Amino acid sequence: MGKKLSKKRKEALAKIDANKAYDLKEACQLVKEVSTTNFDPSVDVSVRLGVDPRKANQMVRGTVTLPHGTGKDTKVLVLCTPDKEDEAKEAGADYVGLDEYIQKIKGGWTDVDVIITMPSVMGKVGALGRILGPRGLMPNPKTGTVTMDVAKAVKEVKAGKIDFKVDKYGIVHAMIAKASFDSDKIADNMSEFMQTIIKLKPSAAKGTYIKSIYISSTMSPSIQVEPKSVTA
Repeated sequence: MGKKLSKKRKEALAKIDANKAYDLKEACQLVKEVSTTNFDPSVDVSVRLGVDPRKANQMVRGTVTLPHGTGKDTKVLVLCTPDKEDEAKEAGADYVGLDEYIQKIKGGWTDVDVIITMPSVMGKVGALGRILGPRGLMPNPKTGTVTMDVAKAVKEVKAGKIDFKVDKYGIVHAMIAKASFDSDKIADNMSEFMQTIIKLKPSAAKGTYIKSIYISSTMSPSIQVEPKSVTA
């Protein structure tokens, strides 16, 4: 027995033509209209790329600063030596420290969105790989979360910097906005995200690079976006 579709869900589905790829602006307007939850849902993008992620030379990963931020208050933990604690706090980090937080994480605490650390303590942080890795919380120099300039890293994350990486199916997922955003702002964030992905095209990737783009909000149906409207 399939569960009955709610009236709201039916109305939302009726607005979307599943066989149509919408132009970017239209899709961003539509995602607002079909978001029927009573909280402010996230807007997510899934991009299917023509890459083979099993090959190291076709890996697509990077960071992007969304012009209007994500709309989410990103909780940041900075694991640093005592001399860096004040600058991390002043930059807006939610949690700052070292050994006591490493112990907390070993005990299963991972109630943060981003962890920033410095090269000299990576030895200690690296030991948490089994806990942090699967949750996507492991600091990485490539995404700017292992750095001597912890203050700058904290500010960037708080301003809407996100990192992304293609999964084993060749898909990149990212949260780019909240449904309460103006549709133009959703479109701006989406464009910035897509331009970054295009710049990262591996030279080894052959054929169509951007195969499909879908935008959706938490619990809403997906809307297909015409890649040309984003890449133009």
